[in-house]
Amino acid sequence: MNFIIYDLEATCWRGRPPKKVQEIIEIGALLVNGYGEVEDVFSRFVRPIVSPNLSAFCEELTSITQEDVDRAETFDRVIEDFMDWGYMMDEDYVLCSWGSFDKRQLVSDCELHHLDPDWARVHINLKRQYQDIKRLRKPSGLRRAVENEGFEFTGIHHRAIADAENLTKIFTKYLDMWQY
Repeated sequence: MNFIIYDLEATCWRGRPPKKVQEIIEIGALLVNGYGEVEDVFSRFVRPIVSPNLSAFCEELTSITQEDVDRAETFDRVIEDFMDWGYMMDEDYVLCSWGSFDKRQLVSDCELHHLDPDWARVHINLKRQYQDIKRLRKPSGLRRAVENEGFEFTGIHHRAIADAENLTKIFTKYLDMWQY
């Protein structure tokens, strides 16, 4: 069984203006085997098509620039590479993210690009399960959870690859406790 620990960044606006559709602008993921060993890393920017211009808020929050996404391929091409990278057509896998946003956004982008989203539904919400494991009254943010586990949060917060790398620290620590 492979575990794909992933994070997404998406277009965003301060206060989310009406009629704006969020689209993925970065996918970061680590492929982790059943022993908790990182086998490979995936990190790609994605060019949005509905709202191709990033807001100043989005650039500030994520540190992703307009130039980064302008140079990127569109979701349909990047997601094909992502699925090939994760062996999703050849082996058993579970997608794992911190919260439900990432799963919803993957499905939404698949639908936007007229792709079958069924492959994205095999998913563990690590944030919810972590809350149960730790018996927390309310869910914790990723950065706080990483630091509470005694790890240093590395990289730039709200960058998909850094968030995926930090989430993998928690995932491997509790490897045998996740329910899927």
